Amino acid sequence: MKKLLAMAVVAAMISCKQETKETTAQVDTKTEDKNVITPITNEVLETAVIYEANIRQYSKEGTFNAFTKDIPQLKELGVKIIWLMPVFPISETKRKATGGKDSKFASEFPEEERAKYLGSYYAVSDFKKINPEFGTIEDFRKLVKTAHDNGIYVILDWVPNHTGWDHTWLTSNSDFYTKNDKGEVIHPEGTDWTDVADLNYDNPELRKEMISDMSYWITKENIDGFRCDVAGSVPTAFWQEAVPQLRKLKDIFMLAEAWEPELLEGNLFDMGYGWDRHHTMNHIAKGEEKVAAWHTNYEKDAKRYATDDILMTFVTNHDENSWNGTIEERMGESAGLFTTLSYLVPGMPLIYSGQEYGLNHRLKFFEKDSIPKTKGKEWSLLKKLASLKQGNPALNGGKQSAAYEVLEANNENVLAFTRTKADDAVVFIGNLSKEKQSVTVKVEGDYTDYISGTIITLKDKESIELKPWQYYVLTK
Repeated sequence: MKKLLAMAVVAAMISCKQETKETTAQVDTKTEDKNVITPITNEVLETAVIYEANIRQYSKEGTFNAFTKDIPQLKELGVKIIWLMPVFPISETKRKATGGKDSKFASEFPEEERAKYLGSYYAVSDFKKINPEFGTIEDFRKLVKTAHDNGIYVILDWVPNHTGWDHTWLTSNSDFYTKNDKGEVIHPEGTDWTDVADLNYDNPELRKEMISDMSYWITKENIDGFRCDVAGSVPTAFWQEAVPQLRKLKDIFMLAEAWEPELLEGNLFDMGYGWDRHHTMNHIAKGEEKVAAWHTNYEKDAKRYATDDILMTFVTNHDENSWNGTIEERMGESAGLFTTLSYLVPGMPLIYSGQEYGLNHRLKFFEKDSIPKTKGKEWSLLKKLASLKQGNPALNGGKQSAAYEVLEANNENVLAFTRTKADDAVVFIGNLSKEKQSVTVKVEGDYTDYISGTIITLKDKESIELKPWQYYVLTK
């Protein structure tokens, strides 16, 4: 088990999160074709949408190049940050073929079957190389350049908690790893992640190597930040040591796959996961909870996070899709409502590969799969929501987020709230149930329902009839 590190944090290293990002770029610009993109700013974060790219499954080819050609159209969906799932080589040793408690390694299957088991992206064998499954380093550079040319930032999915069993550290620096009483390296305790070896952050040399490897991608490959896998399982003291050093190299964006508020303090991570909001949406969609659960969760977040903390809001991601079910499986007819809600509440909405095309199957995690590529109602909805988020300050969701205020509704199944900033306002009224509902909301005036384009007149004390899962996004 990892021990908490007793490290003093020098206050001067950590600037207040409210300050505007300053460029102290030390990025290698000598490489040919390396373009320059305006440093990411707090202003960008107010209206940004983040896109999780599953390169293996995004296309039939499963390559960087197949994804790169589609980057320009992601602008239609308001995407400002592309999060690439791990792009590094995957260990052959203990390569997984199936998941769960009864998971199996590829080596347990007949030899003629093993080639199809590609393993988990999160079993990294080398943090400074590219997975040949996806292409070459030149292909990766083309992806980054294309994104930058389109005003989109690229962050890498970083796996700091563990490595695959092929990593050279296991032979060259075995003290980098957690060991049992017999001196044997172990996988992360309390998990079924048997395809990876647990790293021990009590070792200062490990911390130096990890920071060095992360710095490499900033200075040599011009990436714009990191999404850090299970960031809460790594001692906070490591992030207090690492992030200030990384920020000195370039203005970067840091996303923690974590909910712990301390990871968002002191200019460490810019954004965390809104896990509780996501789980609450799932529970309401299944009829297990009502709107009160949403209010309770939101009030809890308001108390434990600072006003300039950002949470990522989502209805799916790679873990949810593969292990817990598709959007349709978990949300059914409420999918449109909860997708819209993820854009309207404070925070940054996420699109996972295939969501924009109505992906309706669980993507394989250890084998090749692919997503649909036909634009339909999901693409149209996401495009429309992006336009509203980018064009109306009332949906600002960054460090200077627009206000969120619950509107009193006389119905336990109806969620109503306003988002306001200066003279701009957006009103949401939604039936979070599979039954028809009648509600009275204290809002008056003529509004346009942004989704349908129809004019709606609201009068005080006059009830509104809502069909199952029907909702309004009202603008002036």
